[in-house]
Amino acid sequence: MSPAKSERVAVEVGGRSLSLSNLDKILYPKTGFTKGEVIDYYARIAPVLVPHLSGRCITLRRFPNGVEGKSFFEKRCASHRPDWVETAVGPGDSGGEIHYCCIEEPAALVWTANLAALELHSPMAFASDLENPSMLVFDLDPGAPATITECCAVALDLIEVLDSVGLEAFPKTSGSKGLQVYVPLNTSGDDAHTHDHASSFALACGQLLARQKPDDVVVTMKKADRPGKVFVDWSQNSRHKTTSAVYTMRARPEPTVSTPVTWDEVSDGADGEPLRFETADVLDRVAEFGDLFAPTLELEQRLPSSRG
Repeated sequence: MSPAKSERVAVEVGGRSLSLSNLDKILYPKTGFTKGEVIDYYARIAPVLVPHLSGRCITLRRFPNGVEGKSFFEKRCASHRPDWVETAVGPGDSGGEIHYCCIEEPAALVWTANLAALELHSPMAFASDLENPSMLVFDLDPGAPATITECCAVALDLIEVLDSVGLEAFPKTSGSKGLQVYVPLNTSGDDAHTHDHASSFALACGQLLARQKPDDVVVTMKKADRPGKVFVDWSQNSRHKTTSAVYTMRARPEPTVSTPVTWDEVSDGADGEPLRFETADVLDRVAEFGDLFAPTLELEQRLPSSRG
């Protein structure tokens, strides 16, 4: 076992040569899920995942010693990356501009998986248009003892609000505790939205839900206000924020995945049906249903005016 852990394996992905390491290393101790299995998942999900990452500045969350070990977020794309892994200048931080990794092909996704980047986090805007988000997100976060069941109930109320202003939205599990609802925008030029507009609209929707159901919904940042309620996190639409990308794995005890779901499944989830998917489940779902999140790539929508 010991020699195998240090052995490097040469593979070819889409015409790119890669050297993979430590394939037998267990990254999910509870289930024995290995680094090799992580890489295999990302290689197999790549055809549907890469289009959702393409053109965006991706932040990696790496777990070199597995989900029970220390992790770190990596915004700056590693200097030892292959020369075919593209980078782009992203939102940066107080220290100045940052060149993020861009995942434009399956080989780049496999390369990040080999870094034990279990989680991939994506911003709302493309690297080519950092000031104008291509989508809006509602991150529904349950405060214990609330669970994803309560998140699903809030999501059903939220979609009624969005329907009333002619907006279509797409739900996915966070892969952790909650649920996320995305509103594709995909507008540009004079029709482009700003992060402030997206944030203010998301906040307004959250405030409406909180007024309607104050015992169930909260929009304030104070954690003391959240137990037993669903926090509608509108702030994820900030220029500098990211959310867990669709189809990313999560650092939970089991290899769960942020998974697109249908609104019928959300309705069932509000009735207590489990909405929890691991890597094998997601690959089976894609084989059966295709990419439920595909419409978010092209659907063009306008938010109501931010005036007033």
